[in-house]
Amino acid sequence: MKQQIISFTVNGEPRDIAVAPNRSLLDALRDEAGLTGTKKGCDVGECGSCTIIMNGQPVNACLVLAMEAEGSEITTVEGLQSPDGTPHPLQECFMRCGAAQCGFCTPGILVAAKALLDDNPAPTVDEIRFAIAGNICRCTGYTKIIDAISMAAPAGEHAMRDARGEVTQ
Repeated sequence: MKQQIISFTVNGEPRDIAVAPNRSLLDALRDEAGLTGTKKGCDVGECGSCTIIMNGQPVNACLVLAMEAEGSEITTVEGLQSPDGTPHPLQECFMRCGAAQCGFCTPGILVAAKALLDDNPAPTVDEIRFAIAGNICRCTGYTKIIDAISMAAPAGEHAMRDARGEVTQ
């Protein structure tokens, strides 16, 4: 298939890449743009491992054709940390709370959580659950993930559970 050039901004950097018209955005980000932090899980929009932020909204990159990203603003997990390598507060809270085990789902959950906190700086636990509902984690059981997102929220109550599962401030 004949490739076409698409232009978009990824993690604040303008990019032009050549892609086939049937190429998914996930594959284009991983292979052509070299951004392998976005994971390829189910490839059918069921697991959330490929979640990115596109024009301010979390989307499954496996369900978007690369051609549809023309002119878009995209944030991947690589775009969360600051240019000097300082982890994003979400990444820091995930580490502090032990919210990642195998780590395969972590990039998608981090990006979905960033989209939530960008839109709602003080989400409730139910709002956090809803925001990450499309992200499957087979390891953690979500409690520590929810705690980490709550802790990273720039406003509102920052509840965490202690080792016994009791809520602390």
